[in-house]
Amino acid sequence: MSKLWQKTTNVNELVENFTVGRDTEFDAQMAAFDVLGSLAHTQMLQSIGLMSADDLELVQRELKSIYADIEKGNFTIEPGVEDVHSQVEMLLTQRIGDAGKKIHSGRSRNDQVLVDLKLFFRHELQQVVEETKTLFDQLIELSEKHKSTLLPGYTHLQIAMPSSFGLWFGAYAESLADDLELVLAAYKITNKNPLGSAAGYGSSFPLNRTMTTELLGFDSLNYNVVYAQMGRGKTERIIAQALSSIAATLAKMAMDQALYLSQNFAFVSYPDTLTTGSSIMPQKKNPDVWEIMRGKCNRLQALPNDVAMMTTNLPSGYHRELQLLKELLFPAFTDLKNCLHMATFMLQNITINTEILNDPKYAYLFSVEEVNRLVLSGTPFRDAYKQVGLAIEKSEFNPDQQLNHTHEGSIGNLCNEQITDAMNKIVDSFNFDTVAWAIAKLVK
Repeated sequence: MSKLWQKTTNVNELVENFTVGRDTEFDAQMAAFDVLGSLAHTQMLQSIGLMSADDLELVQRELKSIYADIEKGNFTIEPGVEDVHSQVEMLLTQRIGDAGKKIHSGRSRNDQVLVDLKLFFRHELQQVVEETKTLFDQLIELSEKHKSTLLPGYTHLQIAMPSSFGLWFGAYAESLADDLELVLAAYKITNKNPLGSAAGYGSSFPLNRTMTTELLGFDSLNYNVVYAQMGRGKTERIIAQALSSIAATLAKMAMDQALYLSQNFAFVSYPDTLTTGSSIMPQKKNPDVWEIMRGKCNRLQALPNDVAMMTTNLPSGYHRELQLLKELLFPAFTDLKNCLHMATFMLQNITINTEILNDPKYAYLFSVEEVNRLVLSGTPFRDAYKQVGLAIEKSEFNPDQQLNHTHEGSIGNLCNEQITDAMNKIVDSFNFDTVAWAIAKLVK
C-alpha cells in the first residue's frame, strides 16, 4: 500500500522496517485522539470554505463511528498501512468516497501527530493525577488512623528520634502534592494546540486555529508555528521530569516498606497473599511488590535523561528520531500508573506494629526529648546535653517516653488538613472538567 507521502518508488524493505520500528504499536494508542483532531479540523475547514456542509456531515458521521469503534476496541491498523492517520483516512475514503480525501487539507502529518500526542499526553497525565490523588487519600487516611502510633526515626540508618506512622504516611502524602505541582506545569505546557502549524511553517489556507483550540478543549495555542514543531521533544522532556518526580517518591516509599517488612525491623506486615516466599527458606515473606515498584520507579527516574539524550543538539524542524520518543514515554505512563495503583492496593492491606518501642534498643530515641526537658527546667543546653550523654554512657538513661510535640507538622500536629487542602487546590487547577466538556461536545 502506498504511503501518504509516496510518489512512485517503493522504499527498500530493510529501510522501511528500520525506520518504522514500533510506530504502529504506539500509533494504535493514539487512534481515538487522531479522530478527535480530525473532528475539530474538519469543522474548521468547513467554516473557512474548504469543505462543503454536505461533505462535513458525511465526514463527521463516519469519524464518530470510527471513534465509537475505537472505544469498543474494534480498531486496528491493518498490515501495510503506515500509521494511524493513514488508517483513519483510508476507512473514511472506503466508506464515504472523495469526501474522506479532503480531511488533510491545511494539515501535515507533522502537526497531525503533534496534536495526537498532545491529546494523548493530556489524557495520560489526567490518569496519573487521578491515581496519585487516590494514593494521596489513602496515605492521609492512614496518617490520621495511626497518628498516635510511634515509630523510630532514623538518620544515617542509626536510631535517632521518635517519629510516628502519622508522620511517615503524611510525609509521603505531602511529597505527592509537591510532585503534582510539576505535573501541573507539564500539563499546562501540554495543553496548548499545535494544530495548524502544518510542517512547522504554517499554511497559505486561512486556517482558524483559535476555533480548533476551543473545539479540542486546549487552554491556548502554540502560537508560533516553528515553535509548535520545536515543542516536540521539549514537551516530552518536561513530562518526563514530572513523571520521574512521582517515581522518586514511590521509590523511596518502596524502599522504606522493604526495610520495615524485614525481620530486623518488623514495623509492618502484609497478608501472605501479597508477599512471596522462598523455595528453600520457609520463614521468608518477601516484599516483591515493593521491590518491583522500586526497580520500575528507579528506571523512571532515568526518563528525563533518556529524552534529553534523544533530542540533544537537534536543530529546529522535524527529525525522524522524534518518533522514538514514543517508545520512552508511552510505556512510562503505563508503568507509573501501575505503580501508583499497586501502592494504593498494598497500603489498603497494611498492618502496623503498635509495640515497636517496647524493644529496649529504642530507649535512646528519647535522648533529645530528655535534653529538652532539662532545658525547659532551666538547665543550659550544653550542660543538659552532657548530662544526658553521660547517663547513656553509664547505662543509667531511663527516659520519660511521653511526648509533647505541638508545632506545625510535628507528631502532635500533623497538619493533614492543610496538606489535603493544598493537594485539592492543585488538582482543581487542572480544569479537567473543561476538557471533558469539550470532548463530549465534539463526539456528540
